[in-house]
Formats: sequence, structure tokens, C-alpha cells
Amino acid sequence: MIERATNKTTAVSLNERDAPAGPDRKRSRRLSPEQRAQDIIEKAIEMFADVGFDGSTRELASRLGITQPLLYRYFPTKEHLIREVYHTVYLNRWRPEWEALLADRSRPLRERLQEFYRDYTDAIFSREWIRIYLFSGLRGFDINKWYVKLVEERILKRICVEYRHELGCRARKKDVAELELEASWTLHGGIFYYGVRKHIYGLPVAKNKDDMINNALEVFFVGSEKIFRNADS
Repeated sequence: MIERATNKTTAVSLNERDAPAGPDRKRSRRLSPEQRAQDIIEKAIEMFADVGFDGSTRELASRLGITQPLLYRYFPTKEHLIREVYHTVYLNRWRPEWEALLADRSRPLRERLQEFYRDYTDAIFSREWIRIYLFSGLRGFDINKWYVKLVEERILKRICVEYRHELGCRARKKDVAELELEASWTLHGGIFYYGVRKHIYGLPVAKNKDDMINNALEVFFVGSEKIFRNADS
């Protein structure tokens, strides 16, 4: 689990000397410590989405209209700031009720998946979410790998278990076979790439997102049944 960065915002004193001198001075606002910390995080999200994690704290301070020393009072290192950005963009958007939804066998699996992917894509289909996710993947950040593992363990393996149950496949010690998991990744990745084409490449996509999800599920259920049934042979 990710250890969230801690920052002692309540101990920070905001004075006029914290504002940059010269023309930029008028851009600095008098904010409470909590408001200032939130302002820094929001601007950091914008910057990392624009330029990736090579963006400097000096550039961020300039965007905020504050000095670097003031920035460091809230986030002692760039790594602290990156962790807080991840917490805001990723963990705060994760909904525990998704797991309960997927496990609710009182409803057909396809209905559950349609609702899940509608909510999930509402949470992640934004420019900053997708761009930061891709930038962090290229940098090989552990926190990105943690999120992928979270999706695999709590979402994709659950989809496999529920599909096996719906097909009436026999129980076994190893709930999910390798090819079953790959089939669920194909479903998930195809839906995710819709967001990449829209928010990263600016390419035309199906206007109705629900139709796209429905089509992806159709491909999954038709194309994967043989894979799941053969996993028992």
C-alpha cells in the first residue's frame, strides 16, 4: 500500500516575504495553509500532465506565483509531491463499491460489468489521469505498478472468477488461469485505449461511451467463453 506523503501545513506561516519579488508578486495570493497545499497539488497535477515528471519544482513555483522555499515548506522533496499527486488523482477516485458490485451474483455478470465500466471510465477518462498514468509508466514508478496490481487483483481476477461461475465451470484451487487473466486484460485494455485515443491522440471515437463498453463486452463474452471452458480441460 502507498504511504501517503505527510506535510505539516498547519505549521506553515504565510508572509509577504514568501511571495516572489517583482512582477510575479501580484500573482501570489494569501491563502490558508490548507488552501495553499491544495493549490500546489492542483497546479502540480496540471504541470505533470503537461510535461511529465521532468517538470521542475522551480517551474511549478513559477506557475503558482510563489517561491521555491515556500513550496518546500509544504512538500520537502519532489517525491513527496509526486506521491500526493498520485493520491489525489488515483486513490481518491478508486471506489470500494466497485468490488462489491462485481461480486453481486444476484445480477447477471454482463449487467454488472456494464455498470462497473461506466462508473470506472467516468472516474479515469480525463486528460490528467491518462497522461500522468502514461508518463509514470514510462518512468517505471513503483506507484504505477502498484495501481496495475490493484486493478489486476481486485477487478480483473474478480471478473475471471465471476465469469467462470456464470459458465458453471468447476471449482479449482487456482481460481484464475493465465489465459483467462489475459482475456480480462484484453477487455480492460481495449476500454482504456478508447480513453487514450480520445484524450491523448485527439482521435474521433464512438460518441456514445455506453455503446463502446457494450461492444467491448460483446467481444469478451463471445470470444472468451472457449478460453474459460478449455482452462478446465
